[in-house]
Amino acid sequence: MTNTGIWGPKLKVWGEDIDTGTILQAERTARHPKITGHVALMPDAHIGIGATIGSVIPTQDAIIPSAVGVDIGCGMIAVETTLKSADLPDTMDPLVSQFGRSVPSGVGRGRNLQSKGRSDQWATQTAQTWMRNNPNNLDGKLPETALSQLGTLGSGNHFLEVCLDKKDAVWLVLHSGSRGVGNQLAMRHIKLARAQEQGLEDKDLAYFLRGTAEFLDYIRDMTWAQRYAMQNREIMVTMALQDLFTYVGMGREVGEVSRINCHHNFAALEFHGDRSLWITRKGAIRAKKGDMGVIPGSMATGSYIVRGKGNLDSYTSASHGAGRKMSRGQAKRELTTESLEKVMEGKAWNRNAKALLDEHPDSYKDIDQVMAAQDDLVEIVQVLTQILNYKGV
Repeated sequence: MTNTGIWGPKLKVWGEDIDTGTILQAERTARHPKITGHVALMPDAHIGIGATIGSVIPTQDAIIPSAVGVDIGCGMIAVETTLKSADLPDTMDPLVSQFGRSVPSGVGRGRNLQSKGRSDQWATQTAQTWMRNNPNNLDGKLPETALSQLGTLGSGNHFLEVCLDKKDAVWLVLHSGSRGVGNQLAMRHIKLARAQEQGLEDKDLAYFLRGTAEFLDYIRDMTWAQRYAMQNREIMVTMALQDLFTYVGMGREVGEVSRINCHHNFAALEFHGDRSLWITRKGAIRAKKGDMGVIPGSMATGSYIVRGKGNLDSYTSASHGAGRKMSRGQAKRELTTESLEKVMEGKAWNRNAKALLDEHPDSYKDIDQVMAAQDDLVEIVQVLTQILNYKGV
C-alpha cells in the first residue's frame, strides 16, 4: 500500500490509519505563513503539541521551536553483534538488572559522577571530554545536569533492547534523546517564541525569523542538543554492549562504523530542489537514498532496520516508529496490567506492569501496517524481534 492517503498542494499523507484530529492539526500547520511547500505526514502520525508528531515541516526563513519539540535530538541507535541466539544463556533476566546499573533511567536521573566503578569512570570521563569539546552557553545548574545525564536513558517510551534478526544474529537497539538539558533549552525558546504576537492559528507554532538574535540563539542551542543526544546514545550503547558481552562471556560488535545512530526529533538545513530549507522532522527520520535508519514498533513488536529511498515528496523522510493510537491517559484507563504481562511472556523486561501500562503495545499502531504504508520511502533491511526490553520508569 503506497501513498493511499490525502494528497494536496499543502499536505501529503502516507497511510490511511490516521485519525481526523491528526489530519486537522497537520492541515493547520500546513497553513502556517512560514511553511514553504507542503507538510509531509508519516503513517505513524498522531496529535502533538503544536505540530503533529510524525510530520515533516519545511521552512525557508524561519524555524518553529515547538515543531522540533522538547526532546531535541531524540532518536535511535542500533548495532549488530557477532553473537547468535544459540550463544545466549537460558535466561536474560539478570541482564535487565545490570542494564539498570550501567544505563541509569528514570525522570531526572543522572549518573553518579563519583562512582569508582571502571565502567562508570569511563562513561563519566567520556562525558566530561565531550562537554569540554562541545561548549555551550549553559547557565545555572544546566552544566551539572548535562554532565550527569550524558549517558542516561530517561523515561517514558525510551528503551534499551536486545533483539534477534531473521538469521538469529543478536542486536542492541536503544531509544533516547537530549534528556533534561534538551528539554530545558527547548522550553526556554518555546516560551520566548510564544510571547510574540504573530497572529497564528496556534501559538504553539510560534517561530523565529532568520537573521534575528532569537533565531541564531535557538539554532545554536538546538544543534548543540542534537549533538548531545547523538553522543548520549553512543555512550549508552557502548556500556550496554560491555554488559551483554560480559554476561554471555563472548562477543563483539560487527564494527563500530556499522552503528546506526539517527535522530527523529530534529531540524537540519538541507537542499531540496534549488532551495535551501530548514527541514523539521517531528517524529520522522531522514531517509535520503542510502541512509540507514531504525524504526521501532512497541515493547513487544520489535523494530525495523531500513535504508532510505530518497523520496522527494516526503523531503527524504520516513516514520519514526509505530506511533500512538491511544494517549497515555487512555491507555492507563482502558488497558490492564494483566494483558501487558501476558503480551510480554517469554521476554526479559522490567516486570513493572503498573508503571509501564501507558507503554502497552496495544496503545500503539500496527508497525507492520505502518511499514507497508511507506514502502516508497524506505527499504526494509532487517526485521528485529526483541528478547529483552529495559525501559526507563
